[in-house]
Amino acid sequence: MEYPPLVIPQTLAAGPGPGNTDPRVLERLYQTGVADHMQKDVVRGMIEAKIMLREVFGTKNAHTFGVAGTGFSGLDCMLSMILPGDRVVVFVNGTFSGIDGLTIRMKAATQEELAADSLNPQTANVIIVDIPHGQSVTGNIVDEALAEHKPMWAFMAHWETGSGRVNDVQGFNNACAKHGALGLVDAVSSLGIEDFDIDEYPAVVAWASCPQKGILCLPLTYAPVSFRDEAIELLKQRGCRTYGHHPILEARHWGIINGEDGAPTYHRTHSCYSVAAFHEALRILLGYGRAQKAVDYAYHEKALRQAVEAMGCEVTSNMTSLVVLNLPGKLAGSEKDLVAACREQNFGIWPTLSSPVQVRIGILNQLNQDAITDIVGRFADAMLKMGAGFNKEKVMQGLAEYYSAN
Repeated sequence: MEYPPLVIPQTLAAGPGPGNTDPRVLERLYQTGVADHMQKDVVRGMIEAKIMLREVFGTKNAHTFGVAGTGFSGLDCMLSMILPGDRVVVFVNGTFSGIDGLTIRMKAATQEELAADSLNPQTANVIIVDIPHGQSVTGNIVDEALAEHKPMWAFMAHWETGSGRVNDVQGFNNACAKHGALGLVDAVSSLGIEDFDIDEYPAVVAWASCPQKGILCLPLTYAPVSFRDEAIELLKQRGCRTYGHHPILEARHWGIINGEDGAPTYHRTHSCYSVAAFHEALRILLGYGRAQKAVDYAYHEKALRQAVEAMGCEVTSNMTSLVVLNLPGKLAGSEKDLVAACREQNFGIWPTLSSPVQVRIGILNQLNQDAITDIVGRFADAMLKMGAGFNKEKVMQGLAEYYSAN
């Protein structure tokens, strides 16, 4: 059987991520020559990328680099430090922190616990603190849980795209310092969007992010991670049960050896195309400016928020790259149908992946009036087609007035 070529149309990626890749990143991907992973220009790209990543993270951590793969690759690298029997408190307030929690239970489970339920181990030494959907993890919640359970590790997502909530990283850091816990943070949805320096949170010993959200590279390139010296020293003492995602071995391929920058050594075969794309994405981010990008996300999110509220929706999120909303009463229960209809028109919004079902509209790499106007117009059309009762012209006029007044 002969298969036809795969033709994928241009889609407006207006969900929680990935966002639409910048054309400059795609240009670097396609115009990169065929080269092996240790060719001198590829190595130069990796060396420069790790230096740029330190600026993006706001850190002096030597062990700051990219893990080949998706965001889950970076998270797995960070969480590989957890060994069977370690006591961990995990704060969950959405789909993705929930998946992180499952990963931690798998890594911390005893052999008996893992064998009893290998895909969902019930791990006695991992305490999952569930926060109701639509609420944030607060410093007080973290402090109380760490005081009660006295864990070795504590884990939290900085921004949770499952529910669109920002969690209190300062309160998390303070509680970890107070109770002697080693903090681990999932920054998949905040890095490159919010303006923060991880060195301001010394009780958090490791951070992991992803390529395709704030960094705005291709999803399958490099997931940024950063480890404090305390984490690396502990890793040297105890080891971890992985080769591919071993933080120390991964760092060596980026020329990070014994906490210093040197010549890269072989660990895995990197893609020259991925290196070129990742390098360009970091250049774009730093050229834009972290602080300015954070301001612009807040500015355009407010425009989108006000527009969907004018359509009768209730917004429950507080992130600046994503609006999570409840549909007005007449359309309640039709969230998945609405999303499916939008996606049929190459308008890529998303439902939440856990209950209650809500609609998620993102603005990754859509930081201009024309893009937000396009998103609002498409969403309005989809709602009206399903029977919503509002005046689209009035909504669009309100959006135009927001931009003209600001």
